[in-house]
Amino acid sequence: MDRLEDPDIMLDQARRDMQETLVANREKAVQAITQKNRLQGMLEEAKKKSAQMESQATMALKQGNRDLARQFIREKANNDAVITQLETSYNQAQQSVEAVKLAIKRQEEEVRKKTAEALAMKAQWKQAQIQNSIAKALEGLTFENQLESFGAAAERIRDAQSEASARQEMMATSLQGKVMEMEDQAMDYAAEEELQKLEEKLGMRETPKVEEAQVQPVSVGGETSTDSLDLPQVPETPASEVDKQLEELEKRVNPGT
Repeated sequence: MDRLEDPDIMLDQARRDMQETLVANREKAVQAITQKNRLQGMLEEAKKKSAQMESQATMALKQGNRDLARQFIREKANNDAVITQLETSYNQAQQSVEAVKLAIKRQEEEVRKKTAEALAMKAQWKQAQIQNSIAKALEGLTFENQLESFGAAAERIRDAQSEASARQEMMATSLQGKVMEMEDQAMDYAAEEELQKLEEKLGMRETPKVEEAQVQPVSVGGETSTDSLDLPQVPETPASEVDKQLEELEKRVNPGT
């Protein structure tokens, strides 16, 4: 039933039916025109016969044969009656033929119109079939699992990126702290050196002396050695140098002295 109700088949069958009907009507129109032409021929023959009888009657009168002329006129009258009937039939046939021609012309236009509509409908049917096929194909597609996998992967990547950023931030903080600590120590060393220099200039710091180291006897190979170790001696700053530096500091502190 689906095959029989296929729009393609139905439209093709309708088009064939219209073509067959048009052909049959054309054949009937041909027959009607043939009958009309036959009546036209009979009418023309009858008119010629009447004209001939009238000519013969005229000739008989000229020859003085009135009875023969009367006979020709009587036959012409009978033939004129036939002509009248033929003219009536011919006029009716002419009207019928013109009506058939007009009907055939309209039917041909209708067939052309319906054929174009059938082609458009077949194209629409094909388009609908394609759309249905696409819709059925899309109905079978599933993206949920793939989308969930993409979402989970994206979340994992964001977590890894966040962790990497945190580690880099901590590393940068640690390195910066170490650098700052080293800078602080360097500043402390520099300040301590400056402070020592200032104390030495003010005479508030004595030059450290190295005492002789007391050496305990050391047993070497069973013998005891009481030799002292030689340590470096730090030279003392002369008193005159200290006084000189102190005077320079006082001048800077009290310029008017």
